[in-house]
Amino acid sequence: MTAERPSWIHPGFRLVEDEACFGWSDLVSLPVPAGGIVLADRTSLTVAALAAAQRADAGLLLRRHAGPGEDWVPAPGFTVTLESSGTTRTPKRITHDFNILRNRIRAPHDAGARWLLTYEPAAFAGLQVILTAAAAGALLVAAAPGGGIAGLARTARQHAVTHVSGTPSFWRAFLTAGGDLPSLRSITLGGEAADQALLDRLRRGFPAARIRHIYASTEAGALFAVTDGQAGFPAAWLVDGREGTALRIRGGVLEVRGPRAMVAASTEVRTGDGWLNTGDLVEVTGERVLFAGRLDGLVNVGGVKVSPERVEQRLLAVPGVADAAVMPVASPITGFLLTATVVPDAGVDEAALRDALRGACADLVPAARPRAIRFADSLPLSVAGKKSRKGPS
Repeated sequence: MTAERPSWIHPGFRLVEDEACFGWSDLVSLPVPAGGIVLADRTSLTVAALAAAQRADAGLLLRRHAGPGEDWVPAPGFTVTLESSGTTRTPKRITHDFNILRNRIRAPHDAGARWLLTYEPAAFAGLQVILTAAAAGALLVAAAPGGGIAGLARTARQHAVTHVSGTPSFWRAFLTAGGDLPSLRSITLGGEAADQALLDRLRRGFPAARIRHIYASTEAGALFAVTDGQAGFPAAWLVDGREGTALRIRGGVLEVRGPRAMVAASTEVRTGDGWLNTGDLVEVTGERVLFAGRLDGLVNVGGVKVSPERVEQRLLAVPGVADAAVMPVASPITGFLLTATVVPDAGVDEAALRDALRGACADLVPAARPRAIRFADSLPLSVAGKKSRKGPS
């Protein structure tokens, strides 16, 4: 007898993975490892494991990396423990009540929607995409691993996807992947700060699409979405809050208090009064709150603390730049220096672009100006779809 389909999976939901198509009867028949610990490297297994954990009213650990996980102790009831990406430091395990994890998802039935999964299934953002597509009864397409952005672009064309969620780094690479891109109806950005230059490019490239950037984290859950086409978020939200989430800035760092936060994790992200320290540096500019990098990404250059991501935003705003990455490198004199790798738009005069990049950083303190700028055809991304931020420890 087939197990009862969970309420969070619409009967019309279908999954395409490695060119095989799965419906509920196929997913429920997949063998799920006992013990509640799953290496969730396949979307089909991730969905099957979630359904099995709900039937057992038990905890589930979705591993992003192979390992035994003997030190994991499940919380009571149906909870899901995720591993953070470890983009900047060692990954953490964060536990969420499943019902709270998905209570921001609003997905009316849309059989015509075709979602492309660009994230790992066990990542917080990947799980949100899976649950959204499942609730909407949509088709979810999981590309074969190892194909990179070019492979995702081919998959998007092949399956005529209509909805795509990805990091800003993914979108910059996707726009330059080559070939005709599908006519998208929905574009979502998350996982990194969405800069204005990218938002404008997406609007020009996909004029019919709804574009939004979501602020979320593995620890805090999904907090709010910005849909006005501008980078950052309105400063008024610091007073009024947004979508049930309160926001404040302390010491230049954004702190949040919302209804979808984790139920268990390292205490380092909690402030003691119910607020979560996001680690995101922000600054109020006029009526906008703009992101200025990560607190743990600050680099000491000759005694001056600088944010590589803030400098990166300067470069991304220069016309002719498709993507850019600013990274620290060791220096025997200053401790560290900043260097920049830039992906130019096709046909751009590189000498003129180099001058423009230097000019964009001219008013920064000397420590924040990249000492070297090199050009490249592309930038490497992590499996989470982000630029690696592993700097000095």
